[in-house]
Amino acid sequence: MQKKIARNDPCWCGSGRKYKVCHEAFDEKIHRFSLEGHIVPTRDLIKTPAQIEKIKESCKINIAVLDYIEAHIHEGMNTGEIDRIVYDMTTQMGGIPAPLNYEGYPYSVCTSVNNQVCHGFPSPDVILKDGDIVNVDCSTILNGYFSDSSRMFCIGNVSEEKKRLVDVTRESVYKGLEQVKPWGFLGDMGQAVHDHCAAAGYTVVREIGGHGVGLEFHEEPWVGYNSRKGEEMLLVPGMIFTIEPMVNMGKPDIFIDSSNNWEVYTEDGLPSAQWEIMVLVTETGHEVLCW
Repeated sequence: MQKKIARNDPCWCGSGRKYKVCHEAFDEKIHRFSLEGHIVPTRDLIKTPAQIEKIKESCKINIAVLDYIEAHIHEGMNTGEIDRIVYDMTTQMGGIPAPLNYEGYPYSVCTSVNNQVCHGFPSPDVILKDGDIVNVDCSTILNGYFSDSSRMFCIGNVSEEKKRLVDVTRESVYKGLEQVKPWGFLGDMGQAVHDHCAAAGYTVVREIGGHGVGLEFHEEPWVGYNSRKGEEMLLVPGMIFTIEPMVNMGKPDIFIDSSNNWEVYTEDGLPSAQWEIMVLVTETGHEVLCW
């Protein structure tokens, strides 16, 4: 239960305004959706304008690092080099790589190649080869605020089949983004992602999805892409979450490497692709904060 606030008390959002002229009507609208049986966000998932500005500063570092990787990634490069670049650039700009030591993860970035779905370990032994596709998943902490995004890179002469997978996955993210608007639902976005991938003959991983982000690395809500329009959590202004479908060329089934309990692979050995953006729900629609 959320603490009840008197109408003339300061608003919970920290604006300094009275609750009755700030967020009272907003809260009442959310409550009506709750009474209809919908999942609704709690106040701690709704970022204030001051928090959003701090989160955007963290995003600037994340974007700059991925921009640098995009300009310099190449055939013959090992993924351990990518890890070193991410660590050096992030710390030089005053940030901390969020994955480093997160629940025991030993690196500053995830580099997932070909049939790796996510959480690939960077290594000097993993050399990027002509025809590879690789996801570089970068996350940053700046002054306690988190950002998170990832991009796919095609190395050298990539087959048309792999290139199509990468392109369709990216398209699906933006098909989902079109459905992100206040007083809609996460399921609206999820179904749009799923339908676009399915129409191309691909499957979307079910067990791993996106998440809320900003004040913590991983917050509620969990964001899936096998959902239905009108379902999942209500979207309201101030929510921030990632859209990051993991799309498989073959079946959706995956397994985790038992030797490290981190690296995730497709069960059938076929390629997988992922793009990740970080989006803010606004009063009029959405704003992409990190890509």
